[in-house]
Amino acid sequence: MTAGKTGELLRDHAEPQRATYVELFFDVILVFALTRLSHTLFNDLTWLGALHTVILLAAFWWVWVFTAWTTNRLNPAQPAIQLVIIPIMLGTLIMAGAAPEAFGDDGMIFAATYVIIQVSRALFVTVALHGREVAIGSLQQLIWSCFSGTLWIAGALTYGTTRVVIWLAAAALGYTMSRLEFRLPKLGPARIATQTVNAEHLAERYQQIMIVAFGEAILASGGQFAAFGFDRDRVTAFVLAFAITTLLWRIYFYRAGLLLPAVIATSTSPAVFSRSASYAHLLMAAGIVLSSVGDEIIITHPFAEPNLAWSAVILCGPAIYLAGRARLDYLSFSRVAYSRVIGLLVLVALAPVIAFLPPIYIAVVAVIILTAIATSDTISWRFRPSKPTPPPPRGRYLRK
Repeated sequence: MTAGKTGELLRDHAEPQRATYVELFFDVILVFALTRLSHTLFNDLTWLGALHTVILLAAFWWVWVFTAWTTNRLNPAQPAIQLVIIPIMLGTLIMAGAAPEAFGDDGMIFAATYVIIQVSRALFVTVALHGREVAIGSLQQLIWSCFSGTLWIAGALTYGTTRVVIWLAAAALGYTMSRLEFRLPKLGPARIATQTVNAEHLAERYQQIMIVAFGEAILASGGQFAAFGFDRDRVTAFVLAFAITTLLWRIYFYRAGLLLPAVIATSTSPAVFSRSASYAHLLMAAGIVLSSVGDEIIITHPFAEPNLAWSAVILCGPAIYLAGRARLDYLSFSRVAYSRVIGLLVLVALAPVIAFLPPIYIAVVAVIILTAIATSDTISWRFRPSKPTPPPPRGRYLRK
């Protein structure tokens, strides 16, 4: 590939760095994938089912986040890039179809598709950036993807607990190789800190994946509500479920969610910050998926006899979300809003007390706590608005 053609594939920094329609099209498939995960967990609400969901969510997340970084560097408006993204979309759709039986008969379909996506994309980027220094980092990612892929394939060849253990190791390797910056002997790290990122585009992609997660929660609760009709108890439960989703949305997009483009752009190392922010968004996305399962429980069994598993799901979803949101606060401003910490602690403290209540009453408690957090955010913003400031010489990325 010549230097001229390589230049055409790169994003033009002079143009608006917004997400393209093909990226939004990809997000539609992610909605379906997350819906499959939440529905599968709803039907297998056990510790093992939760672990399965975590592993599969990690796989979907790595597909999405590495594709988002690819389109941050390469121009997805170019047909050549679209010819890479569209097969990734198809592969993600296949993975979503195989997800419910990924730890059963469809394990090889899920694993092989995932590996093909990760290796093929890394290979294309390496070739597309040939002759540029950043191509070495793409090559290192390709090598690590092949190594990780062997674990996914090996796990698919096994059954039961063995597959769970191997795939858990493979999912953990995805996190490890990123933290190590795809370090290899002689080549060293991929030098993520020196890489240039388009802050506006990457921030928008993170915001959009949150909208995808919220969209999945709306689909889950709406679909469950439609199955029961307008019974008074179901209507009340549906309103509470919608309130939980809306409050989670508000807590993300108010303040740091809106400031994310400026936060990335003014950080000491935009690429390192963006990588750390991706983990915070993964944690929030996991909380939303779990919360959507809680929504289904609230609507399906509003006044059922207390169930500890149901109670844990309804409370843990918002708690995990708040943990991720607090992490994003800390990355952005070197401090965490007290409302996040207090809300998280209250959820944990009340869990043993309200765990023996019917689901609808637990939902009421969750709505009250989240409303208090959202209200605190509004008051804090009015009296002390936050904005990015130049980073200190030795501190975190930004200070409030």
